[in-house]
Parts: sequence; structure tokens; C-alpha cells
Amino acid sequence: MQAQQYAQDLLNRINRLPPEKIAVVEDFVEFLGHRNEIDRLITAASKLSEKSFQKVWDNAEDAEYDTL
Repeated sequence: MQAQQYAQDLLNRINRLPPEKIAVVEDFVEFLGHRNEIDRLITAASKLSEKSFQKVWDNAEDAEYDTL
């Protein structure tokens, strides 16, 4: 199914819900958006810290962990 058709079908299903259930769907969509934003922030922070931790990670003593 094409994405646009899928989205329209989903909207049609949401429109058939009672108002209190639509509010639940809205809260869930908001939650998913925030979770996605948090995941992006965590990924960005991890990438920024890689350079700082490079000396700690790159050493002969811990080289065996590089293959995990």
C-alpha cells in the first residue's frame, strides 16, 4: 500500500473514533515525536563524546573488546 493511501486510511479510522479516543491517539503521537527527538539527542551526544573518549577506548589493554 502506498504511504499516502496508508495515511489516508489511518486518518479515516481515527475520524471514526470517539473524541476521548482521539485524544489518546494524539497523546501517543506526541509521545512518539518526543521519543524520536530524545533518540536523536542521545545519538548526537554520543557522537560528540567519541573524540573525548578515544584515548580511553584505544589502548592495547582493552584491544580484545574491539572485536565484540
